[in-house]
Amino acid sequence: MQDAILLTPWRDFPVEDTDPFAPPGEEKWDFVLVSDIHEVGSEKEIKRKKFLDELSKKGFTIKKIEDKKLFYGVRAPKQIFWKYQWLLGNPDSRLQEPNVHHDIPVTTRIRIVNFILQNTTTPDLEKLHDLMKKKVFEATFPLHEKEEVREFLKEKWARWRDIFCQQPIEKIRCYFGEKVALYFAWLGWYTCLLGIAAVVGMVIFVAGVTVFSSSQVSKEICEASDTIMCPLCDQKCPFWLLSDTCTYAKVTHMIDNEGTVLFAMFMAIWATVFLELWKRQRATVVTNWDLYRWDEEEEELAMELINNLQHEPRQYQHSYFRSTIVLLLVLVMIAVLIGIAHALVIYRVIATALFTQSNFEFVREQATTMAVMTGAVLHYLTIVIMTKVNRRVALFLCDLEKPRTFSQRENNFTVKIFTFQFFTNFSSLFYIAFFLGRINGHPGNYVRIAGKWRLEECHPSGCITDLFIQMAIIMLLKQTISNVMEYLVPWIAHKIRKKQRRPKKRSMMLGEEEEAEDPCKRQWLSNYQLNEVNIFSLFDEFLEMVIQYSFTTIFVAAFPLAPLLAFCNNLFEIRLDAIKMMRLCRRMVPRKANDIGIWLQVLEAIGILAVIGNGLVIAITSDFIPLQVYKYTYSPCMMGNSTGIDCSTGYINHSLSIFRIQDFEPYTKLPETLPAFAGHEIKECRYRDYRNADDYSYTVQFWHIFAARLAFLILFEHAALCVKLIAAWYVPDVPQLVKNQFLDRKHSNLRKELSMMEYSTEV
Repeated sequence: MQDAILLTPWRDFPVEDTDPFAPPGEEKWDFVLVSDIHEVGSEKEIKRKKFLDELSKKGFTIKKIEDKKLFYGVRAPKQIFWKYQWLLGNPDSRLQEPNVHHDIPVTTRIRIVNFILQNTTTPDLEKLHDLMKKKVFEATFPLHEKEEVREFLKEKWARWRDIFCQQPIEKIRCYFGEKVALYFAWLGWYTCLLGIAAVVGMVIFVAGVTVFSSSQVSKEICEASDTIMCPLCDQKCPFWLLSDTCTYAKVTHMIDNEGTVLFAMFMAIWATVFLELWKRQRATVVTNWDLYRWDEEEEELAMELINNLQHEPRQYQHSYFRSTIVLLLVLVMIAVLIGIAHALVIYRVIATALFTQSNFEFVREQATTMAVMTGAVLHYLTIVIMTKVNRRVALFLCDLEKPRTFSQRENNFTVKIFTFQFFTNFSSLFYIAFFLGRINGHPGNYVRIAGKWRLEECHPSGCITDLFIQMAIIMLLKQTISNVMEYLVPWIAHKIRKKQRRPKKRSMMLGEEEEAEDPCKRQWLSNYQLNEVNIFSLFDEFLEMVIQYSFTTIFVAAFPLAPLLAFCNNLFEIRLDAIKMMRLCRRMVPRKANDIGIWLQVLEAIGILAVIGNGLVIAITSDFIPLQVYKYTYSPCMMGNSTGIDCSTGYINHSLSIFRIQDFEPYTKLPETLPAFAGHEIKECRYRDYRNADDYSYTVQFWHIFAARLAFLILFEHAALCVKLIAAWYVPDVPQLVKNQFLDRKHSNLRKELSMMEYSTEV
């Protein structure tokens, strides 16, 4: 049996269609379909034949190669591309001779052929998607060919040594299409501007390190050797001295200082300027590609008509009932994700209780820190698992909505998956930032889970270090383990597939001539051995970067090193994605685009959330507001005779309330022997809160600080949003050069139309 068979009758097509746009002696194919070898007469074999017959009726040339699988190369006739040029070419092209045709880019050929393949219907009303579900076809993909552009990208772009080199966006566009090129243009622009934020964040962090031991608040904690604190748990937890947490306090105030407020404001402005400058960059890029006013809907309608002249467009529809169902299901899913965050809270509470009862002294002393760190690791694992669940749920909801077009379906899916991922990634962080230590009650009246386990408390120096630890662990895990897996899994899979399908050399008989192998067979097999790509391949990269952008902006006040980690990660991410696309994965189906789609609106929404989130971190999580209230209301500086005294002197004592030991709950077991306090009878202990010593009600200072927090939050958010609006106004979305290009083009077209009218009148 011959390996290669031309299925399409030669006489059905003009000679010029047998090998369009190919050099002499070289065959080029637009797409390859892969199928298992089915029994003759089986249902799958009949369905496959019906589909291929439909392609033949449309003028496709089909070549069959048999190996362990069946490979079908398909090539579309020239007429299809002529129709596309006629319908969607430049307006002036319709004034030219109808027989004059120009070669279209390979990316456009692949995109048109893919559309026809996906929308070709068999007599059984089945499309390629249905046939692949039924295992009639196993795979379908365009080919990586030995083009000059591909070799350039492999040598100058998809290599680790080029990590600091500029990306060849125009070459990427020529090989992968506009959508992939815009992704890398956006990622490169984002990484470039991240460098600025990384430098500022590093300066803020270094400035915090310089005050590691000089902060007055830290000094007071380190010197508080006679301040007895209340036990941190109900069992085996002794009274402890505030000075025991000296190092923890220094770390906290290294993060929580005046520079934090300035950096949060800077990042709010940075996020706006980044997006405004990207809009300008995008306008310049797509104008050079002549796609600024490109209409996606018009192109889709044109390809529908090219595929089927009798096609009727699907009308826009909206069902309030279906939308209500989808909304309710989205709310249920969000409730589930918040419930998972609550489960993580319960884990931290129980873990803290168990660690404090450990037989190891180190574990008991670091119980809270260990609970925070193990909770962060568990949080990361839930993110990995729920990412897969969220995708399935989002796809199901999109199927319920029945969107009209693929782009509409993609937008709906993007909004849903980002919403689910946002709650998956940030619910636990929101709890730590805004609820930890604020809803746990007070000694003698703790809030308990199942009436048994106490909720966690904040350290006397604040909760911001817990948020810092959580952010650091999640970002480090996401940007190391995830990236390593993102590269290793495709690399290992490719090596295994390649090894398994390596053909064994057949022993030659004496006098037997070696049969020449079809070059197409070698090329198709090597492409088939690469890892599969799908419509979500590029979407996954966008989602990963947008979630990273959220981490970098929303809680940056608690983690000023976030931009630096993101910047370093992105330098590797660009080359990692390039290597995957060029060397490890099959060729993506190119898609035309003139922007990054709905992701831009998502990024703008994150920018607003960043202002709110950082404002809340400073107002609620940070000790910035209580310290300022103390300085300007209760500190020694407010006394007339306190010259030369640090205004924060006495703040720690002011922020701790007194609790009488006799008021402890009955099941709180205090240690019988307290070696650190031998010879002393402990009648009271201190805890972090603003409560009266007699009835444990809130003090006037509490309400004073509460009002100051609220006032700061309103002031900060309004100021930051005003600055964002001013920055958005100050930096135009479209450069003047681009506007002038369109102005000159309109003027030239109108002049040409008028000249042609006058010429036709004279004739």
